[in-house]
Amino acid sequence: MGTLLRPFSPPPAAAATTSQLISSPTTLSFRFPKNANNNTPTTTNHHHHHHHRSNRIHSCKFGNFLDLKPESESESDFLHFDLSLFDPSDRFRFDVIIIGAGPAGIRLAEQVSCHGIKVCCVDPSPLSMWPNNYGVWVDEFESLGLEDCLDKTWPMTSVHVDDHKTKYLDRPYGRVNRNKLKTKLMESCVSNGVKFHKARVWKVNHNEFDSSIVCDDGNEIKASLIVDASGFGSNFVEYDKSRNHGYQIAHGILAEVESHPFDLDKMLLMDWRDSHLGNEPELRSGNSKTPTFLYAMPFDSNIVFLEETALVSRPVLSYMEVKKRMVARLRHMGIRVKRVIEDEKCLIPMGGPLPRIPQSVMAIGGTSGIVHPSTGYMVARTMALAPVLAGAIVDCLGSTRMIRGRPLHHRVWNELWPLERRCVREFYSFGMETLLKLDLNGTRNFFDAFFDLNPYYWHGFLSSRLSLGELAMLSLSLFGHASNSSKLDIVTKCPVPLVKMMGHLALETI
Repeated sequence: MGTLLRPFSPPPAAAATTSQLISSPTTLSFRFPKNANNNTPTTTNHHHHHHHRSNRIHSCKFGNFLDLKPESESESDFLHFDLSLFDPSDRFRFDVIIIGAGPAGIRLAEQVSCHGIKVCCVDPSPLSMWPNNYGVWVDEFESLGLEDCLDKTWPMTSVHVDDHKTKYLDRPYGRVNRNKLKTKLMESCVSNGVKFHKARVWKVNHNEFDSSIVCDDGNEIKASLIVDASGFGSNFVEYDKSRNHGYQIAHGILAEVESHPFDLDKMLLMDWRDSHLGNEPELRSGNSKTPTFLYAMPFDSNIVFLEETALVSRPVLSYMEVKKRMVARLRHMGIRVKRVIEDEKCLIPMGGPLPRIPQSVMAIGGTSGIVHPSTGYMVARTMALAPVLAGAIVDCLGSTRMIRGRPLHHRVWNELWPLERRCVREFYSFGMETLLKLDLNGTRNFFDAFFDLNPYYWHGFLSSRLSLGELAMLSLSLFGHASNSSKLDIVTKCPVPLVKMMGHLALETI
């Protein structure tokens, strides 16, 4: 489940990137180079960074895929569009400036601009392909009318709890075609008159009724509202509390293999088995303390996306450790990698405090706290929340009622994070704190009970759809499904986070 709960990977530049982790109720997709066999899908993305690529095909005799360099063609890394570029000599005034052309930034630009609001999107490379793969639950994208942006779907998902127990989940999963999604959103932006400026933002300044950005090319651009969609690395959004994130870390490869054991009609959400570590006592003991699972998307009998993922760790598990476990797992499964088409490294900060609410810069995507704190999912949620945020922006900046300055900031932040949603997030963060304390056995017991819940609850949990009352019901139900040893685990390991959560909820509701 290299995407069990995907969060975002840190942006390569200022482009916002997103990824999701848990069952990747978010999205996944990757690209195949045009020189690969013609029967492969045209695009795929996952949620990670691309490393340096070379076009040489390396083959590997020893079954260790780490020596293989990913291949890619630079051609396929860019979309071809005639963008309407910002002209510094034009004394044009914008309503909204969006920093970052990742999924969050482009989706918000599209949603706001269709109401006639003047938008400028600033990114060093607005047409470059998003580097991550995104996996999503099909029902989430269908409800948004984006199902045409999935390039592959699996009717079922499966979870290997251990060597003796597998769960089959009757919920279709899909991989996002990054190219199609970005193209669809960019087409709307272009036809709605969004201007683009190719630059990096250095600084944001605020006056009483408007704000401005200063770019690395010396241009200053003004607008009534600045929205930061540039991903986790951003420092334009301020926090009151220290950012004690948990981290999801994963290594993923889109690979051509000699053969693989996966069922082509099932997406493997999580494989928690550890029999592959039998001969490696050191790896095995590390895995029993901070477990990792395999997430796999089989495209055909020879092409598969594989990702070894640590759901959440603090301090973050070392990347090398994740790769070693993956090598041991693939060797044990008899999977021989012939070539690596893409690879990704995914690091997703999860949980931690929300930004200060309200503040002069608005945020969406990785900077805004909407990554699922216990799964890392984000893409589908970003696609769903952008229209909500856009509605509040349009209400304030639309022609007749010019609401600007503090009242505007207050309104947009509270639209994204109303009280109930903040309380719900506290609950999810509590879920993350609990997961951080569980070892391999505890984690297996947790997911064993979790996927036995009424599907309404586990679907809703992974898709961030449950109310506080429903989450309370879920917890009671989870406790009821848990084995006695897990109940003891929950009772002994959770008092501090639980008490803390109750305290936070009490403060939020005062």
